[in-house]
Amino acid sequence: MVARLSPKSGHGRAFGSYGFFKSIGYTAGPLLGGAAVALGGLPLLFGVLSVLAAGVAVWTAVAVPALPPLPRARQTVLDLARRLGEGGFLRPTAALGAATAALSVGVGFLPVSGAAAGLGPVATGAVVSLLAACTALVQPWAGRALDSGRMTSGTGIGAGLLLTTGGLAAAMLPGLTGVLSAALAIGVGAGLITPLAFAALAAATAPERLGQTMGAAEIGREVGDAGGPLLVGGVATAAALAGGFAALAGVTAVLSLALVPRRAGARPKRPRPPEASADQFG
Repeated sequence: MVARLSPKSGHGRAFGSYGFFKSIGYTAGPLLGGAAVALGGLPLLFGVLSVLAAGVAVWTAVAVPALPPLPRARQTVLDLARRLGEGGFLRPTAALGAATAALSVGVGFLPVSGAAAGLGPVATGAVVSLLAACTALVQPWAGRALDSGRMTSGTGIGAGLLLTTGGLAAAMLPGLTGVLSAALAIGVGAGLITPLAFAALAAATAPERLGQTMGAAEIGREVGDAGGPLLVGGVATAAALAGGFAALAGVTAVLSLALVPRRAGARPKRPRPPEASADQFG
């Protein structure tokens, strides 16, 4: 819906704004929820959430225009598998999965590193807030840079993966410096990747298949969301937490090399159907 409500020339800005407000929700939700619990316990928390959900539902029904379904040709399961196996889908989705994995690991394990370094709950909470704030603030800027031509999807996502790798490596450093550096780099890296990857997916997909493509890409994000902490936690049980960070950093480093845009002069591919011709990676 985000893609259909905005022109193609504004997809970067649209997905950047979408990611910004989503990250603001992730940042403010726990803080406001904690305040509600402190004031009135769980009944007040769930009461506030119910009123908020009802208000948003009414506002959405009034403000969001109805989009009729687009006509589309019949598609077999084999056609779907073939389309989802193309680089125009796999590359952005892999980048989204890596970014989400790093975010989940940052939120879950950076406070553990901070506590091991002697930081209190307030300081470790501030680290998570820094991570979320960096992600939120970078996304609109990245989207505007894409729309204005100052950045390409491939270059921005590659830079985001490198920053994410650096942040995971910094998490292995002891003390407050390592934790803060990790939160900053992971947040900025994920903020670069998210809107650019979604814009690349939208550009490489026929309008009538956008819902299907974005839904499949969200599955890739969920795999990263669950797989990142599992990888880090599994390695950490055998080789300490620094080993877990190193393992995920290695995965993102490999992805950053695999997803780097091809240079000019590479052998051109045979023409593809219009649906995949907008692939910004190659």
